[in-house]
Amino acid sequence: MLKWAVTFLVVALIAALFGFGGIASASAGIAQILFFVFIALFVIALVARAFQGKTP
Repeated sequence: MLKWAVTFLVVALIAALFGFGGIASASAGIAQILFFVFIALFVIALVARAFQGKTP
């Protein structure tokens, strides 16, 4: 999922470079949403792992 967020971020930067404001803002918004979803899932996985008590 982080890969998708980075992909949309790159698309947003390229679109902004060429002057496509609408596409750039939409891609940046999608990248931001995917990034925060990734962070939330990562934190949930860390908490679940901590409650299981297993060592790596």
